[in-house]
Amino acid sequence: MKKHRIIIPGILFLSILFAPALKLSAQESPAWVKGLYKKDIRDKSPIPYSHVREADVMWSKRIWRVIDLRKKINQPLYFPTTPIGDRASLIHIILAEIKSGTVNAYDADVGDDMTVKITQADIDRKMGAEADSTNIQIAPGVYRDTVIIYEPSPEDVKQIQVQEEWFFDKKHSRMDVRILGLMPIRHYYDSEVGEFKRSRICWIYYPDFRNTFANHEIFNPNNDAHRISYDDFFMQRRFTSTIIAESNVYDNRQISDYETGKEALIEAQRIKEWLFDIEHDLWEY
Repeated sequence: MKKHRIIIPGILFLSILFAPALKLSAQESPAWVKGLYKKDIRDKSPIPYSHVREADVMWSKRIWRVIDLRKKINQPLYFPTTPIGDRASLIHIILAEIKSGTVNAYDADVGDDMTVKITQADIDRKMGAEADSTNIQIAPGVYRDTVIIYEPSPEDVKQIQVQEEWFFDKKHSRMDVRILGLMPIRHYYDSEVGEFKRSRICWIYYPDFRNTFANHEIFNPNNDAHRISYDDFFMQRRFTSTIIAESNVYDNRQISDYETGKEALIEAQRIKEWLFDIEHDLWEY
């Protein structure tokens, strides 16, 4: 009889303890509970820059490089071609931020100094948005003029040109680099002339976009639990690229203006090694 007195209160205690959990499981789970845990980096802040005084910069060099999104290591910048939930490609994020009107974009055809603003209409045109008229047969011998509207094609952006500045900070005794601008490059086929073309879309000033990049997740192919943002991706230099120019006396000409083929790749590698040698030569061993 005593055993029943002990067991019955125990059963009542367990039923009270687990009743809320059973009730929750029977209800529809919130969207963020459907995964293992809540994933959200929308309130994340960008990695802060270290303060740099003009007097502390004893050497600097402007470098231009190209990130090819078709290379495997750079594909997290290209995909998804269509936004999936909170995830979007780099070009989708850039275009959406420009369209919101909170930041400016600059005309890439004028130069690389990012001083001349570009309109939204010009960006859409360079992205492939246009209207074309054609005759469509609606009945035997009867034709009607029809306007075909083409939407912008973000998936055609296959390269990102990067403008950055390398400098030696004597206060911290280290070589550092800051990305100044990004320029999407669209690759498309022009049916009128029958050849492939490249279009320089626009320059964006990278610091203006850092908060936006910090609040958008980029796919981490190695670990779903380690979530990184686009700002993390660029700050940690997780991409591969090819140097195409350095600041020079010849109007900042590109390597392709004086070298081609294998020699151009060798020249790009020479500049890359020279940057590291600059830091190395500042020390005595």
